[in-house]
Amino acid sequence: MQLPTTFEHLISEAEDLNLYVKLIKQVNKDFLLANIDLDFQDDILPSRLKYVMHETIYKLIQEKFADYLNLLYIVDVSEEKIKQLDGSDTLKLSEQVTFLVLQREWQKVWYRHKFS
Repeated sequence: MQLPTTFEHLISEAEDLNLYVKLIKQVNKDFLLANIDLDFQDDILPSRLKYVMHETIYKLIQEKFADYLNLLYIVDVSEEKIKQLDGSDTLKLSEQVTFLVLQREWQKVWYRHKFS
C-alpha cells in the first residue's frame, strides 16, 4: 500500500473508494477509545474534519499531554514518525500530527476493506 502524502490525496482516495464514511467512523471509534469527546457526523466536510481534528490535537498538546500521548497510542501512530517532527512550533506540530493520525486511520480502513 502506498500511503497518501497529502491530506487532499488521502481524502480523494477515500472518496474514490467510497470509504470516507468508514474513515470517519474509525476516527470516531479511536477518539472515543482515547476518552476524547469528539464525534464527527458521517457527512462532515473534509476541510471541517481537518480543522476540528487539528484544533483538538493542538489543545491536547497544550493542555492534556497525557491524553495526547494516549490518543497516539490508541491510533497507533508510529513513534518514529512523531520523533521526526519539529516540535518547536506547536501549531505546525499539531497540524502534522493531525495528518499522521488521519493517515494511520486511513491505513486501517483501507486494509480492512482490501482484506475482508
